[in-house]
Amino acid sequence: MAEAVSLTPLLAAHYSAVAAIYAAGITTGQATFATEIPTWESWDAAHLAHSRLVACTAAGETAGWAALTPVSERCVYKGVAEVSVYVGEKFRGRGVGLALLRELVRQSEQHGVWTLQAGIIRENTPSLRLHEQAGFRLVGTREKLGQLHGQWRDVCLLERRSTVIQ
Repeated sequence: MAEAVSLTPLLAAHYSAVAAIYAAGITTGQATFATEIPTWESWDAAHLAHSRLVACTAAGETAGWAALTPVSERCVYKGVAEVSVYVGEKFRGRGVGLALLRELVRQSEQHGVWTLQAGIIRENTPSLRLHEQAGFRLVGTREKLGQLHGQWRDVCLLERRSTVIQ
């Protein structure tokens, strides 16, 4: 059953909770190759200004967040963005991630994004399933794409093509 959350724009005021959820993802060793939490200023500069979401419960807890980064500065890729979606540990499996991804898709299309992509560490099967539920398809697996703590990791590349922007 989906957790009752409201989705609102992710603002600087949310960043301490967003950073805590990101830190928990880093700790799993399956969510990202990052090993440090960026400052708000660095995070803000790296992500697109639109399609930034935070999921909050009625009690005011931050349940998760989602945002987009550009895949390239080249103008031919202006409609292609990479997805980040993180759900707090106690909210996983409750529909929060799917709600975030669905709204991220909707907002990204309003801003002319025709392709969303996600690079997911192969062992992160919950994230792979979540993205597939949101309409992403597996493009392929990039073997030994990056190292995390000295261990090579494979990354599954998923994409979702807009059905609105042709």
